[in-house]
Amino acid sequence: MRMKQQDSAASIETPIDARRWTQVLARYRQPSYRRGLFEIAITVVPLVGLWLLAWLTLDIGYWLALPLALASGVFVVRLFMIQHDCSHGSFVRHRFANDWIGRIASVVTMTPYGFWRRTHAVHHASSGNLDRRGMGDIDTLTVAEYRARSMWGRLRYRLYRHPLVMFGIGPAYLFLLQHRLPVGLMRGNGWSPWASTMATNAAIAAVAGGLIWLIGFKAFLLVHLPVAIVAASIGVWLFYVQHQFEETTWATEGNWNALDAALHGSSHYDLPAFLRWITANIGMHHLHHLSSRIPYYRLPRILRDHPELRAVGRLTLFDSFRCVRLALWDDTQRRLVSFREARATA
Repeated sequence: MRMKQQDSAASIETPIDARRWTQVLARYRQPSYRRGLFEIAITVVPLVGLWLLAWLTLDIGYWLALPLALASGVFVVRLFMIQHDCSHGSFVRHRFANDWIGRIASVVTMTPYGFWRRTHAVHHASSGNLDRRGMGDIDTLTVAEYRARSMWGRLRYRLYRHPLVMFGIGPAYLFLLQHRLPVGLMRGNGWSPWASTMATNAAIAAVAGGLIWLIGFKAFLLVHLPVAIVAASIGVWLFYVQHQFEETTWATEGNWNALDAALHGSSHYDLPAFLRWITANIGMHHLHHLSSRIPYYRLPRILRDHPELRAVGRLTLFDSFRCVRLALWDDTQRRLVSFREARATA
């Protein structure tokens, strides 16, 4: 897979070529209100409909209600992608509309819009930079850093990287608890992150309180808790695969180039058609990082017009499962490796 990707990307692997691609992609940065409203409709209507069906079928049996709730959670993921584009100002034309669509969506996704927009901007500005890790990304140690840790430090990192934590406990903690307080973002940012988070929390409490009053606490919990958990886990999985793949790119500050990191440090998660639609083309992440102002609904057009970009960082659904074992950046091999590989090269 490594040789295939290197050969396919040979003509665009330098920073100069990556810069050329940003110029080519600039013509796709035209959001549409009509398309934006259509995307909202085909996301919100199924989400609400499946949620209501899950509640209505509780009396029949949880064996029927639970799958409907989980399906509703999948559409929460799609709503989060709308919020994601809004944070980049790319979903519709005007910032005011983007911001308010994003704020309303954040009540359902349980992700404070202003708080997340700031951390995500940091992620885009520092992705692949070894000297600027720690905000808006998944914690990643180099092999040398891991070896320098104490036994307890290594154990904590291994637990953090364990699939049950990374894609199960971790996402639930992140979306249900950590997003409730803007810890670590107050310094240098004033009260804006706090205001955004508290306003979102108040709106979540109001909506949840209203639903509990209408259908009861037990019914609300049985329906909405699976919705929130499955959406959180899928969201973290997608974010993980977008950057934690073997052929990704990391570099120290002096050797880091933003455009090269954008193009080669982000994957093209080439999913089957339905999964690509339900995740709002977020798998075309190399294009998104190279030009974040392109609406997600225009990304497929780029690959049709420029098929040479398809093979850059390409991962199939099957390939992505092998990414779970990757945990450490190896400066010598210039790729992500597993704990086992790191131990073998000690």
